[in-house]
Amino acid sequence: MRFLPLRVRRLGLPRRAVSQILLTQLAIAAGVLVLATGLFLAPLSHQLDDQAMRRALAIAQSAAADPTLAADLLRSAPSPDSPVQAAAERIRSATGAEYVVVLDLKGIRRSHPSPDRIGLPVSTDPGDVLAGHEVMEIDQGTLGRSARGKVPLVAADGEIVGAVSVGIAYDSVRDRLLGAIPGLLAYAGGALAAGALAAFLLSRRIQRQTRDLAFSDIAGLLAEREAMLHSIREGVIALDRNDRVRLVNDEAARLLGLDQDRTEALAGRPLDEVLGAGRTSDVLAGRVTGRDLLTVQGPRVLVANRMPTADGGAVATLRDRTELEHLSRELDSTKGLIDALRAQDHEHANRLHTLLGLLELGLHEEAAAFVTEVVGVHRTTAEQVTEKIHDPLLAALLVGKATVAAERGVPLRLAPDSLLPDRLVDPGGLVTILGNLVDNALDAAAGSATPLVEVGIRAEGRTAVLRVRDSGPGIPAGRREEIFTEGWSTKQPAAHRERGLGLALVRRLAERQGGSARAGEAEDGGAEFSVVLPEALR
Repeated sequence: MRFLPLRVRRLGLPRRAVSQILLTQLAIAAGVLVLATGLFLAPLSHQLDDQAMRRALAIAQSAAADPTLAADLLRSAPSPDSPVQAAAERIRSATGAEYVVVLDLKGIRRSHPSPDRIGLPVSTDPGDVLAGHEVMEIDQGTLGRSARGKVPLVAADGEIVGAVSVGIAYDSVRDRLLGAIPGLLAYAGGALAAGALAAFLLSRRIQRQTRDLAFSDIAGLLAEREAMLHSIREGVIALDRNDRVRLVNDEAARLLGLDQDRTEALAGRPLDEVLGAGRTSDVLAGRVTGRDLLTVQGPRVLVANRMPTADGGAVATLRDRTELEHLSRELDSTKGLIDALRAQDHEHANRLHTLLGLLELGLHEEAAAFVTEVVGVHRTTAEQVTEKIHDPLLAALLVGKATVAAERGVPLRLAPDSLLPDRLVDPGGLVTILGNLVDNALDAAAGSATPLVEVGIRAEGRTAVLRVRDSGPGIPAGRREEIFTEGWSTKQPAAHRERGLGLALVRRLAERQGGSARAGEAEDGGAEFSVVLPEALR
């Protein structure tokens, strides 16, 4: 015969969170009821004892107030047939007391429910009551435990001649206490049932909200969520229904320029207070709708998406497009240069054909003059730029932009007062600012009747002042601030990137250096952009 192994399941709390919560709630309700019942019964017992002692004292006072009882005590001897015994038994029968004992000054019983104990000393010390004091107590006597009341017995002349002792059986007090318990338990049972029902309903609600997961599963999910949020290379920020921050992961803190060591302190704070008013707050709060929304926060270009949650809040994701935006702009510049080179190649071929024709015709002097003129034009442009702009990056940018502008039929010239020494603190930032402004000016001036773009760069102490004006249609006064917001553009978006970031970056770069960027109206009716950069020169 083979015996199968017996598998014994360890007793303990169930794994499901709803079962644990239900059992905990029931245990708490039962514990509260037991405590409340005990707290109720303890004072009730004392209260019943006090009522019994006061009742015994009142009966003793009524008996001692009868003047005939003191007179009968003085003129009769201890006997079961004495008038004192008869009066005491009459009072005991009328009040339902356990006993009514009359004693003299020597502590000898003159009355007792048991006649054979008449004439014997009392079992407790009668000193206090014979001294004139009323006594209430719970004590153990010859008839068992009882609630007692003792009163001095005073004769007509005011002298104490004895005492009256009345006892209430303690069993009757206990019976009253035990009689109150069933009703109390009924109320306690009803309260326990109501608590159990409330605990069940609460546990069902928690079951739906936790999807019947165990506490260990919930803890594991929270740990996994924390690890995932802080390890992914995409910014995540969660908001509640009132646009208060719930959580910010490390990447979001980095992209938004927040302190990565104090992200927990941001919980509960309004989004506008954390980031400040602006497009980034509007995008994350849902005041600007759409997918893959572009915004600029500090020096970074971010792509934001927002997903509402069931409780009215939202989770927003952020991706860094700063490097991609720089690459896109470099691609635009490269494309422009390629177009310019292609056009120059075509123009160069035409010039070579012209030169070849002059040589074949024997017009050598005319050919020499033609070459001198062509070379002189390009040399003059480069010399004019480098003469006034001593920084090589800015000079190269302007020479390249002048070539592109010439191919587009838009003259680009330097303002007469332009002069910038080679002492720039951040040449790369100035190249970005000037490149964006010149590109926008070329686009605006290309369609005008007399196209022109003028660039002015000058140094005032350690401050650099840039001015770019064009002959385009200009900017209405009511929209001169709007054009610096992310996403605003009058041009069709390119295939590889979105428009509407150039001027926003210009202002952000200027403000990051403590400067400003403004748009105004040029003298000839076009647009004029002014950028002031304090501390831009060494």
